[in-house]
Parts: sequence; C-alpha cells; structure tokens
Amino acid sequence: MSLDRPVEREPRFPGFDPLNAQRQWDDDTRMAIRRRMEPPVPRFFTGAERRTAAALLDHLMGQPPGPAGQHIPLVQMVDDRLAHDQTDGWYFDTMPPDRQAWRQSLAGLDADACDRHSVSFAAMSDEDQRDLIETVRTWPHERWHDLPPAALWSLWTRYAATAFYSHPAAWAEIGFDGPAYPRGYRNLGIDRLEGMEMPDARSESSGTGPEGRR
Repeated sequence: MSLDRPVEREPRFPGFDPLNAQRQWDDDTRMAIRRRMEPPVPRFFTGAERRTAAALLDHLMGQPPGPAGQHIPLVQMVDDRLAHDQTDGWYFDTMPPDRQAWRQSLAGLDADACDRHSVSFAAMSDEDQRDLIETVRTWPHERWHDLPPAALWSLWTRYAATAFYSHPAAWAEIGFDGPAYPRGYRNLGIDRLEGMEMPDARSESSGTGPEGRR
C-alpha cells in the first residue's frame, strides 16, 4: 500500500454529482448522508489526538488538504463513530477494544515523532509522517507500543476506508450514485448504467451504447 499522494488527474466522471440522486432517497437516507457531509463537533478525540488522527487518516487514504466539500472529513467521521462506540462488532484478541486501541496508537505515533524529531506527529512534514506510518506497517517485532502492528494496521485502514467510501465526495470519484433504496437497480449487466450514472471518461467502454442508457 503506497502512502504517496495521488497525482492530480482529470476526473473519471466529469460533471457527475451523486447528490443529484437524493430526490429518489427516502428521508432517513437523506438525513444519514447529510450527517456524513456535516459531521458533528468531535466528542471523542482530544485536540492533540484529533490532529494526529487527521494526519494519519488523510495519509492512509492518500487525501491531500482541500477546500470544504472536496476534502472528506475523515477524522470527524471516525470520531463520531468512536463516540457512539460503533465498532465492526469484533476485534482481534491480541488487541484492546477499538476506542482504547485508537488512543494508544495515536499516543504511540506522537511518542515516536517526539523521539525522532522533537515534535508531535501532526507537526512533522508530510514525508516524515509517511515514513513513520510505514515504520509501523513494516514493524518487524510482535508489538509496537504494546500493540500488534498487523492488527493495528487493519484497525486503521478499516476505519479510514469505511469513512472515506461512505462520503458522497468519494462516490463522485468512483461514479457511484448512492444508495439504491428505495428505487432499486433496473439496468443490471456489464456496462449498463442507471439513469443517474455517467460513463467512465478513462474507460475504453463508454457504456453509452444501446446497453448503456435506458
């Protein structure tokens, strides 16, 4: 898994906005999506933990800083999940519960950053942050700050990916037009697009032929 920032490219689905489909969603779905776009004020992380977690999560998903609406608020979404103790329903028996594991691992990142550069993790350069994250991913010993590195990596990436791909900004990037409930899917099959979908501008198969649009 590379932690390098992605190269800016033309969008795969120019002009596509999954929020155009919201008129087909029910009220509960619209409310849930709106909550993701405007997450509540953080209630779980401390200020220092929040800054460390924000930098970590952005690196994990290759997300550079950006304006509101384009930068997915990963740390707020993870914070909200942890505040409500919304886990995956399980955790490795070599790990503490998720909320403790998050606090412990963020403290570990700050401790290592202080040892290496005498600053917090959030205050390090992007390159130094990536190097430290990679150190954790490839840690050769059984424990890193009393946490198993492979299980910790699973925790970090599961929370990061769940937050990222539940947000409409990520849907726009991959051409997903949002929940199919209650409308359902009507155009099943390879290269068949739903009414709200757009063809991939980078694909050789445009999906605009007789099997594409309805």
